[in-house]
Amino acid sequence: MTSRPAHSLLPAYLVTGTDELKRQTVVKRLRDRLSAEGDLSMNMDTFAGDTAEGADIVAACNTLPFLSEHRLVQVDAADKLKKADQDLVIGYLASANPSTVLCLVTTGLAKNTRLYKAVKKLGDAAIVECAPPKRRDLPALVRSMAMAHGATITPSGANLLVDLVGENTVELDAQLQKLALAHRGEDPITDNEVASMVGRTSEAKPWEFVDAFCTRNIKKALAVESHLGDKSVFGVFSMTVTRIRELMIVQSLIERGSIGQLPEILHVPSWRVKNHARWARAFTKQELHEALKSARDTEQAMKSGSDPHIAFQQWWLSVLSGRPLRR
Repeated sequence: MTSRPAHSLLPAYLVTGTDELKRQTVVKRLRDRLSAEGDLSMNMDTFAGDTAEGADIVAACNTLPFLSEHRLVQVDAADKLKKADQDLVIGYLASANPSTVLCLVTTGLAKNTRLYKAVKKLGDAAIVECAPPKRRDLPALVRSMAMAHGATITPSGANLLVDLVGENTVELDAQLQKLALAHRGEDPITDNEVASMVGRTSEAKPWEFVDAFCTRNIKKALAVESHLGDKSVFGVFSMTVTRIRELMIVQSLIERGSIGQLPEILHVPSWRVKNHARWARAFTKQELHEALKSARDTEQAMKSGSDPHIAFQQWWLSVLSGRPLRR
């Protein structure tokens, strides 16, 4: 048996993962490659997995291309195909038509499913993983994405854009395109431009508030708090108090010259505590002790009839401003 050339197309691909921008990019590249062979409008069928019938998909795959080497059959949300329809597709994959490229697109398909395994048998390259980047990697990704639009963006601008838009890479790319079109000059896009042109479209995460609290940035903490949505105020309060305890531990370790032990003591990876020392230095020992002490009274107030949101806000504002809390 002769091996398939490295550059040749497989009869099917599974494009799977929750990163929508990656999925769109993979599908676009596949379409562009097939468009170079011939008129793709004459050689392409698309199906929606939640409504498509397996027989129709197989029939489309077995259709010969018109004035082209290949035709494309794309099935979106392929994981939503009914079992009987998936079975027909799986049966087709066992002897797939080499002149058709079947592109199955999903936000996620378990590796132990029969459909995943059937595509996998065609070769490792048949599975195209589109896993989302980790939140901590998004600012760097945003800076590289900006270059695709002929612009650059400052680190603070990239961080702010992620804070405002969230982790949806398609929306991040769309906002970058808008910023690049409006930007003038060769200097990087700044956080001021981002703030003036991009509205918050995502709910803030509790840890975003806790991090803003640790920097003693009252303006940012207020902004984040106002976009926490339906997040439990008790949960955010608990996370903030936990962080205060962590900073107290950090201060003790700094005094003993053993700050390197922090990840082991807190049982977390080192990247999770990379800013803790800097945050701890923003508070005095007395401030952290008073914050913890007043937190007990605040928790009681939150649970005994006072508006928990107001009680929480009064507490953290008093901590960051250094003013005594009065009830």
